[in-house]
Amino acid sequence: MREAVHISGVPSSGPGLQELIGQVARGDQAAFAQVYDQVSGPVLGLVRSVLRDPAQSEEVAQEVLVEVWRTAPRYQATRGSAMNWVLTLAHHRAVDRVRSAEATAAREHKAALLDRTPEFDEVSEQVESRLEREQVRRCMRTLSELQRESVTLAYYRGLTYREVGELLSVPLGTVKTRLRDGLIRLRDCLGVNA
Repeated sequence: MREAVHISGVPSSGPGLQELIGQVARGDQAAFAQVYDQVSGPVLGLVRSVLRDPAQSEEVAQEVLVEVWRTAPRYQATRGSAMNWVLTLAHHRAVDRVRSAEATAAREHKAALLDRTPEFDEVSEQVESRLEREQVRRCMRTLSELQRESVTLAYYRGLTYREVGELLSVPLGTVKTRLRDGLIRLRDCLGVNA
């Protein structure tokens, strides 16, 4: 078994970190204070090496120590040393913070791009509109003169059926028949399904 290495060169008196974590798992606040003293420096150092932002590093280190307090009962000595467990928690939390910041930046960038993107493609809209107008003109030429005249007055000039009849000096029933027949022909020419 390897001997514990102490930074000061003098072994600390009292229980080791593993035993302290066990006491913390049972809710011992004094043991947590000792755990805090032993791990806060290494946790902050590791988190700072991942995040590089001092303020965020302190915040994440605090979150890690709270997590140590809450999850101490989950520590299993058979899976590794107590310090490795704490540092693994710290590393995971720091990486999660980096990923969260990157995801937020990506969402903000995407939202900014959406704000600048026009809601529709103006050029294709214009081309489509021209093609539709041309197709309507072509189909209007397939109507008889009487039908074209009635459709033009009713739908392009906005006259009522009665006004079209008065203007053309034809009965209302004749106007309705011309318009119905003309619209059926237009529908078939334009390929519109009824």
